[in-house]
Amino acid sequence: MQYRTLGRTGVQVSSLALGAMNFGRIGRTTQEEATAIVDAALDGGVNVIDTADAYSAGESEEMVGKAVAGRRDDLVLATKAYLPMGEERNRRGGSRRWLVTALEDSLRRLGVDHVDLYQVHRWDPATSDEETLSALTDLQRAGKIRYFGSSTFPAYRIVQAQWAAREHRLGRYVTEQPAYSILQRGIETHVLPVTEEYGLGVLAWSPLASGWLSGAIREGREVTTSRSAFMPQRFDTAVPSNRAKLDAVERLAEVADEAGLTMIQLALGFVTAHPAVTSALIGPRTLDHLHSQLAAADTVLPADVLDAIDTIVAPGTDLAPDEKNDTPPSLLDPALRRRR
Repeated sequence: MQYRTLGRTGVQVSSLALGAMNFGRIGRTTQEEATAIVDAALDGGVNVIDTADAYSAGESEEMVGKAVAGRRDDLVLATKAYLPMGEERNRRGGSRRWLVTALEDSLRRLGVDHVDLYQVHRWDPATSDEETLSALTDLQRAGKIRYFGSSTFPAYRIVQAQWAAREHRLGRYVTEQPAYSILQRGIETHVLPVTEEYGLGVLAWSPLASGWLSGAIREGREVTTSRSAFMPQRFDTAVPSNRAKLDAVERLAEVADEAGLTMIQLALGFVTAHPAVTSALIGPRTLDHLHSQLAAADTVLPADVLDAIDTIVAPGTDLAPDEKNDTPPSLLDPALRRRR
């Protein structure tokens, strides 16, 4: 396992971090299975576990809490808030009202008195940066969080939040958690240069592109991955963007074979090769998944392999731009780009 400094915090973290989204109903993972995955990940050198309140409506946090009981101080524990946690309209977002409540709920589910990293799961256009940052700063001063970060923010919002922190003399986001893989390289254009400029640590999620880069999805095979069961539209090869992904996967498989690598090693090695990336978040659903991903912990891709990847998916290119989670609201809602 490689270790890197998380932004400018001085905290040393593993280059592969354990994402717990599959713990609970989403991944149909039991407590026993989740604990076995956490045990094996820690044994393999992983020292970061990342979850969120919205993962299986809090079930993931509960499972993580039970799995790390007695070992809390041995790892960097991260969670997130923002996504809806029920039907009540204020149980979501980036307001002080909700973040204070959401954190208390997360601490209770995790069975801890603080988290190391608390992340705003998405940018909230209805809430000012000052409102969110002041709440997070107060929670940090109260000792309930050590650091706070953003997740899937557009580049311009990362910059705006940094300026707001400076203007109002508040704590600042010290990490960003964006989606990043060989198939989705758009953040290389704006987000990663911004994180480097401001010294943010980067925890990249979906480095296997929702399983497209796991080796399980190939031409002529039926797609039977767990993710395809509840997101079938993202795996329908009649869709042009999915067809483009499959074509790229076939060419990438040749590169991996020639380099003596698995597809997983190629995919994770690519993400962790970028100088702006601190850790790649792996989200195994089974122990077998975990072991196949831990096998990439020390993978360092040579320049010729990285060059070959660039010829298949050009730098800064998203093969499925409609799947992006950091698209500015005005591109999604016509009313926001038309003068009234």
